[in-house]
Amino acid sequence: MPPLRLIGMLDSPYVRRVAISMHCLGVPFEHEAVSVVSTFAQFQRINPVVKAPTLVCPDGEVLMDSSLILQFIEAAHSQGRHLWPTEAHALQHDFRVLSLAMAACDKGVQSIYERKLRPADKQHGPWLERVRGQLVAALEGLEQAVARQPEALAPVQGQPTRQAGITAAIAWQFVGEVEPSLAVAATHPVLAALAAQMESTEAFKRFPPVGPGVSPPAA
Repeated sequence: MPPLRLIGMLDSPYVRRVAISMHCLGVPFEHEAVSVVSTFAQFQRINPVVKAPTLVCPDGEVLMDSSLILQFIEAAHSQGRHLWPTEAHALQHDFRVLSLAMAACDKGVQSIYERKLRPADKQHGPWLERVRGQLVAALEGLEQAVARQPEALAPVQGQPTRQAGITAAIAWQFVGEVEPSLAVAATHPVLAALAAQMESTEAFKRFPPVGPGVSPPAA
């Protein structure tokens, strides 16, 4: 039977969280580094919607959206392994962490597209400031949420065990790349420490955030 295929670049936080999570769950897959920007036509042949991450199932059916992909993986391919706590209040808090981390990623992506894909004379300053304000709020909330249970979200014996911790660390790294003036370790020490712990694990090192990023539009 053909393997699961994960399509997308690892400089996308959404692709990276899926790759690392599948590895931590012990689910084999093949990663294909195809860009939604620089190799649009190639991606379009795999998934006409051109959305990363894309998961191609063994029967050829295509799934999208990182959270839905991971929900499917845990339900159908992880053989009972999971990255979520089972106690209701702990699960609620992990969802809070995850929602803030994903919001930070979303706003980081909006910032990239506004600054790097839209021509300079077409960029809307008030919109970009609103996005940056939302990004600041997401990071502040994430710092507070992680600070409530940093040990629970941290790797265990060098292995990431919680989806909330994985995604929080990935979000921190991603925002640091796209808006470095906002991701300041002195302001977010708990989040920065968690990310440093995660980035030192084998799973994170196996899937580093490499890729072409978003190139400026051609002149």
